[in-house]
Amino acid sequence: MQTNKVLICLAAGAAIAIAQQPAGRGGPPRPSLVLSTAAFTDGGELPRKFSCAAGVEMVSPALTWVNPPTGTASFALLLHDPEPHIRKSRYDITHWMIWNIPADAKALPEGVAASGDLPDGSRQGKAYNQKPGYAGPCAPPGNPHHYTWLLFALDAKLELSADATRDDFEKALDGHVLQASEVISLFHQ
Repeated sequence: MQTNKVLICLAAGAAIAIAQQPAGRGGPPRPSLVLSTAAFTDGGELPRKFSCAAGVEMVSPALTWVNPPTGTASFALLLHDPEPHIRKSRYDITHWMIWNIPADAKALPEGVAASGDLPDGSRQGKAYNQKPGYAGPCAPPGNPHHYTWLLFALDAKLELSADATRDDFEKALDGHVLQASEVISLFHQ
């Protein structure tokens, strides 16, 4: 699994580097895929509304993106917390996996339904709570955890069932990432 994480990070970095190369002979650089949100600043605190804090119903924040690369067939998103290690294993915590977001999409709305299959053809995998959809950050009191939101522009749709594991998701991404973009949020209770 650690190898897969490294490969995903390397693929995302390579895709970003390729996207920043000139478009053609002497042409201007192509703009890169950019993920953003009005819910928090990159590197800033995630509002409790989007967390698992007591008494708060978890809702996903609205996300937007621009500059998808030519040839994008779909998008996929992964939200994970790379800091904790469950039972001292090498696996981090998966908070959201959503794939087959349509190629013409430019955003995910706030409060994406907690369902395996969505009306637009997107599919959500199970998060740490073993339910499909978004599962908000839950870092304990103390130092905040860094939650990584990774958006992938893909050259294909992923052939994955709603029961796909994080490992299945990462394997399916292999060889299909055109570009990637990320934002980081911080959270602790």
